[in-house]
Amino acid sequence: MDQPRTIAYLITPTMVSEGAGVRLQRSFGPSRANPLDPFLLFDHFAFNEPIEEALVGFPTHPHRGIETVTYMLEGEVQHKDSLGNTGLIEPGDVQWMTAGGGIMHEEMPRPSPEGKVRGFQLWVNLPASLKMSAPRYQEVKAASIPTVDLAGVRLRVVAGDAVGASGPVTEIAASPLYLDVQIEAGASFNHSIPEGHTAIAYVFEGQGLFGDPAQEVSAFTMIVFSDGNDLSVRAAPDAPLRFMLMVGAPFKEPAVPYGPFVMNTDEEIRQALADLRNGTFVK
Repeated sequence: MDQPRTIAYLITPTMVSEGAGVRLQRSFGPSRANPLDPFLLFDHFAFNEPIEEALVGFPTHPHRGIETVTYMLEGEVQHKDSLGNTGLIEPGDVQWMTAGGGIMHEEMPRPSPEGKVRGFQLWVNLPASLKMSAPRYQEVKAASIPTVDLAGVRLRVVAGDAVGASGPVTEIAASPLYLDVQIEAGASFNHSIPEGHTAIAYVFEGQGLFGDPAQEVSAFTMIVFSDGNDLSVRAAPDAPLRFMLMVGAPFKEPAVPYGPFVMNTDEEIRQALADLRNGTFVK
């Protein structure tokens, strides 16, 4: 029996400054309460909105205990890390980085020909059993991401399964669904979501009606859905709609965040800081 997802609450992003002074629109960040388990953070970055005095980025910094997901809309991000990996994340590309037990990396933006850099960063938690696992990257080029066209709807399937397509990002503990959803004016989209999984959506273009009963939501807003197994969305009659849909299985474990680390205990955070001081952070 279908149990419709309704809107539990809405989040209006707030401006924060990270890295070398990058201004971001943050919908939520890591906390001990961890209400959106397994999701820890969601940032919308637009280096040109507001205009930056200089194009700054994220110089070398550590991560442990989490996965970071970068999804580009415009411009590029050059990255490199302590394991010798380098790469370029271009428009439509995704980088899913599993920090595991520890990695040092940097992310520096490069503007598009129009001078823009836009995209999203999502942090996904790791369970205790994988907090200290070996770091790895899944770098997915835009052409490798399945695109599904329905009646008035276009989906890009980054992770998980949707309408017969499977995303190229695999072997993620949270069993995520990560979709870029574009809906033409007046068109509708329905999707089954596992009951008990956390479901959120970030609206960044247009407006639409979400859930049942339907509630109108406009860009730029993060939607947190109630539990259920069916999600319905309809774009406004006079404007298209675009949003990122994120669904994941909660781990239901303690979360102890400290800057770029999220572990299960305070002692593990102290160990991470000690490893940084001792030069043993990267194995």
